[in-house]
Amino acid sequence: MIINQRDFNVKGLDYVIRTAVESDAIVLSELRVEIDGETENMDREKGEAFIDQACFEKIIETDTNHPRRLFLVAEVDGRIVGYSRCEGHDLKRFLHKVEFGLGVLKDFWGYGIGKNLMIETISWADANGIKKIVLAGVVETNEKAIELYKRLGFEIEGLMKNDRILSDGKYYNTYMMGRCKE
Repeated sequence: MIINQRDFNVKGLDYVIRTAVESDAIVLSELRVEIDGETENMDREKGEAFIDQACFEKIIETDTNHPRRLFLVAEVDGRIVGYSRCEGHDLKRFLHKVEFGLGVLKDFWGYGIGKNLMIETISWADANGIKKIVLAGVVETNEKAIELYKRLGFEIEGLMKNDRILSDGKYYNTYMMGRCKE
């Protein structure tokens, strides 16, 4: 799907949120690796499950043409610094929901980029008859994200015990979170 570009100014930082386009593919490939290496909140370590330019081009094309998929980027001065993606499926029993994920470069945390990506996604979902947005695997130590999701109407729907191992060698739980629009 495609949304209209939105402009933001938060704490003096100007940025836009817009739909990803095919020419973003190479930057998204590099950005994903960089974000994965900056935090243990993501599912992957740096370089794992690498997606190259050609694969991102296909993802962007599919998402642009699918009524229950949305791929957004956040851009500062022409530089992509974050992304979010919703993926809905074509199975009739799941037409009402999408799965959501996002990432923002650490240097740009604190400017509402993740929050505004979420708000844009929620607005898109509500306008397109999507009743449920699912966040799979929010690690228990990601307290800021959990609080943000709760403020935006998400609830903890489940706990996956010892779901991942972080760099300290310890196991951590993850939360399954969802937002339902009645």
